Amino acid sequence: MAKVKVHVFLKPGVLDVQGKAVEGALQGLGWPGVSDARVGKLIEFDLAGVDDPAAEAKKMCETLLANTVIESYRIEVA
Repeated sequence: MAKVKVHVFLKPGVLDVQGKAVEGALQGLGWPGVSDARVGKLIEFDLAGVDDPAAEAKKMCETLLANTVIESYRIEVA
């Protein structure tokens, strides 16, 4: 069984409204050095019964987990 983590973020150039809100809030709370904040999502799951967990996770990302028009993703398999 493999432990899979998929990190999904908006692609560069796509406006990240949540990231901007977090950035503004952190600056307002006294961290003026914060810039270019991006908010993404982390999806973790166990995957069994496949020979190549990374390839299967890639198929999952392309099918469901990421909107590849505006999002990029990174897969970690342990």
